[in-house]
Amino acid sequence: MRTLFFLLLLANVAYFAFDAYSDILFPGESQLLQQQINPETIKLLATADVSRPARRGKGACVEWGGFVDADAARAEEALAPLALGARLAQRRVEDTASWWVYFPPQGSRQAANVKTAELKRLGIEDFFIVQDDPKYRYAVSLGIFRTPEAANNYLEQLRAKGVRTAQAGARETQPPKTWFQVRDPPDTVAAKLNELRQGFQGSEVRDCAPDEKKG
Repeated sequence: MRTLFFLLLLANVAYFAFDAYSDILFPGESQLLQQQINPETIKLLATADVSRPARRGKGACVEWGGFVDADAARAEEALAPLALGARLAQRRVEDTASWWVYFPPQGSRQAANVKTAELKRLGIEDFFIVQDDPKYRYAVSLGIFRTPEAANNYLEQLRAKGVRTAQAGARETQPPKTWFQVRDPPDTVAAKLNELRQGFQGSEVRDCAPDEKKG
């Protein structure tokens, strides 16, 4: 009996010693055990919470385009079943393809020849007289450029040589393009736009630029 008594006493001492010094001997274990015996602190995510994409915030805007006139009409018909109402708007964009430095149309071939003779006297040989374009017939082109900055720089060089009446401007424009914009689009509409895009080669769906959002 005395042996059993001492064994029980030793076990109790060992238990109380372990309980008192477990935080020192095994840091973090106590907290882990506490978490394990408090399962209510563990939150499981439902399947819907994991798979659902983030919704667009208030004021979001997506646009689909850009379409030339024939495709724009077809795209508008494709959007009709979505019944977007006031959410839907559209904008037209005209992109400048090139810039040039030129004398405006001179009215006749003879008048254009007089202008080119003046250029030759100033030592300028790089020019041509426009004849095929009805809008600019008998204008005198002094150079075509990719950017307005390049055109204006060359114009300044010509003015330094004595050219006074030449000007810089847009030479060619691509056909205007139409973009359809949807404000505050539900997820289903954004997905539908991407589906419709497959039937319009070259079109794209993107976020509206800040200065292109319709208020």
